Amino acid sequence: MTTLSAPLSAFAGYGIELEYMIVDRNSLSVLPIADELLRKAVGSYVNNVETGRFGWSNELVLHVLEIKNPVPEAHVGGLAAGFQAEIERINGMLAEFGAQLMPGAMHPWMNPATETRLWPHQNEELYSTYDRIFDCHAHGWANIQSMHVNLPFANDEEFARLHAAARLLLPILPALAASSPVADGQACGMLDFRMECYRVHPARVPSLIGQVVPDNANSRAEYEASILAPMYQEISRFDPRGILRHEWLNARGTIPRFDRNALEIRVIDMQECPQADLAIAALASAVSRALYFGRWSTLKVQQSIHTTALERILLACNRDADHAVIENADYLALLGFPGDCCEAHELWNHLYAECAADPLLSEANHIPIDTILSRGPLARRIMRALGVGFDRPRLNTVYREVCNCLADGRLFMGPDT
Repeated sequence: MTTLSAPLSAFAGYGIELEYMIVDRNSLSVLPIADELLRKAVGSYVNNVETGRFGWSNELVLHVLEIKNPVPEAHVGGLAAGFQAEIERINGMLAEFGAQLMPGAMHPWMNPATETRLWPHQNEELYSTYDRIFDCHAHGWANIQSMHVNLPFANDEEFARLHAAARLLLPILPALAASSPVADGQACGMLDFRMECYRVHPARVPSLIGQVVPDNANSRAEYEASILAPMYQEISRFDPRGILRHEWLNARGTIPRFDRNALEIRVIDMQECPQADLAIAALASAVSRALYFGRWSTLKVQQSIHTTALERILLACNRDADHAVIENADYLALLGFPGDCCEAHELWNHLYAECAADPLLSEANHIPIDTILSRGPLARRIMRALGVGFDRPRLNTVYREVCNCLADGRLFMGPDT
């Protein structure tokens, strides 16, 4: 996101980043040509291409492209059509390479050990340093695609309230957005396998990610002292030149970007089309806003829940998504749920109803959210479509339809039962 001359107040703007895989049109296997696409767009190898409201940029690996709105927009609802237009333009360009974009949070049969190609151009030293320290030829590095939602804050007071809200929301986002039930050509045993890979990917330097759910922080100074400084100290053993000594090294599920006064939420799997991505972003933002303004609980009470308790909920939602059982009555009370136990989809139905009047939840968001809440997250719809004992031809058929949903800008409904 672009650094503004003056920081925006909380919920005054929204920045969305969407990561897509580039795949062969025929085989649907990953195709490492993001650099060639960007070169085709502007005539040289670059990291970023600006297209007006939107921008395209590289990622760690050559088969992934990010699309974003670099300047925060006041209304998240109007972004879906713009992102869809960018996808159609990119797919048109990729057709000349025999390629197309694939949505979803993980490629279903990519072998990272043999198919990973790191970005070799500008900032190559960053990526090679990551690879040297962590070995990026693994799912948690090379095969994870997510949506990042950037929410602004103007000062320490807004940061503390926004961070507390995002911290509470983070554990249940996979219940709404899980889209990664398949990897290595087989079912993973959990619906958000991306998050399982993500939470262990920097295991060599544990302070980079902590428990995924961050601890409380009330100011920039406190965050830098309690989270960033220990992280920089630990990685310095492997990176004595400080190549990675930047706040984006922080891998927690939500991180402050003090360089642009924004909180970045990172735990949301990519969906089948921008309409679904932006509906989830809108609902997550609406719930965050309700928490921020103390709809169900005060800041002090929100910060009283222990990180380990939130981590347990996150792990359950990574595994079972909408059917994860949440038995923490204190957590449910923080979100205004009238009970001491529920499945995650019941909690999301409650939150959706509570926030229905928020202008963020425009009419265009209702169909995607209703689909997710009635038919399950994309991961469950994919597994329902695959059936039992699926093989590569079946995988190809289902994921080709998911790709078609992206190309056409429509939801993946899956079988009714």
